Amino acid sequence: MNGVFAAVLTPMKADLSPDHGALVGHCRWLLDQGCDGLSVLGTTGEANSLSVGERLDILDALAQSEIPCQALLPGTGCPALPDTVRLSRRAIEIGAPGVLMLPPFFYKNVSDDGLFASYCQVIEAVGDSRLRVYLYHFPKMSAVPINLSLIERLLKRYPEVIAGVKDSSGDLANMTAMVRAFPGFKVFSGSDEAFLPLLKEGGAGCVTAFCNVAPQLAARVYGKRSEEASQRITQVRMTVSAYPQIAALKAVMAHYAKDKSWLNIRPPLTRLSDDQAQALFKALDGIGFAPPPPPEPAL
Repeated sequence: MNGVFAAVLTPMKADLSPDHGALVGHCRWLLDQGCDGLSVLGTTGEANSLSVGERLDILDALAQSEIPCQALLPGTGCPALPDTVRLSRRAIEIGAPGVLMLPPFFYKNVSDDGLFASYCQVIEAVGDSRLRVYLYHFPKMSAVPINLSLIERLLKRYPEVIAGVKDSSGDLANMTAMVRAFPGFKVFSGSDEAFLPLLKEGGAGCVTAFCNVAPQLAARVYGKRSEEASQRITQVRMTVSAYPQIAALKAVMAHYAKDKSWLNIRPPLTRLSDDQAQALFKALDGIGFAPPPPPEPAL
C-alpha cells in the first residue's frame, strides 16, 4: 500500500447516526479526485464516538457498495482488545488489505511490554494470515506513543503482519528515523507539512484529514512531488486548523456542497458557531481556495 489515503469524515444524519449513503458517495468522490485509498473509522471519522456495532455496519455498507474494499484502511484500534479483534476480523473479511490500529489508549504511562503484549494478543486472536497491521502513532490524541523499540520488537515477532505506521505526531525526524531503521516498512505521514519531505526520504504516502477537501492537491504532491501543491495544502491546513478541525472540515464540506447535513457532528464535538464558520469561509476565500466540486447530496 502506497499513496494518498484520505482520513475520511463520517457524514451523520439528523439523529446523529452514520449516513451510509452519504459516506459511500463521499468515498467515491475521494477516489475520483485522486485518492489512492480511504482510511475510514479513524480520528477524523469520529470513530471513537461510534459504537463497535455502528463501525461494523459502516464496514458492511462499504462492502456492499461499489467502493473497492482493497482501497480501504479501516481504523480498528480500541481500548478493549475484543473490540479491536472483532473490527479487524471484519475488515479482513470484506477484503481490506490492512487495518490502522491505535494502541489501547485509555490507560496512560503503560510500558512497552504492555503495548507489545496487547498487539500480540490481537494478532493471535484474529488468527488470519491475511492480517496486515499499520500502527497508529498519535501521541497528542492517544497519549500512548509507539516508539521505535516497540516497532522493532513487533517486526521481529510478526514480520509479515506489521506492515507500516501512520505517524500523526508531526515529527518529521521521527518519521524519517522509522524509514531508515526498518527497510520495507511503510511509513505514512499524518500531517500535510511532512508529506513531501517524507516522500523524499522514502516514505510511503500520507493519511490526512485535509484530503477530504483538497484531494487533488494531495494527489499532486504524491504523483508529481509538487512543491507548489505541498505549500498549498499546508496553507489550507493552517487556515482550517485555526478552528476545531473536524467541525471545520465538516463546515467546509457543507458550505461548498451546499448540503447542511454535513454539519451534523456527534457530541462531545460541536459545530462551529455561525461567526466561526463565516470567518473560516472568508479566510479560505482570502487564500483563493475552493475544493473541486463536492459530491452531490445523498438521496
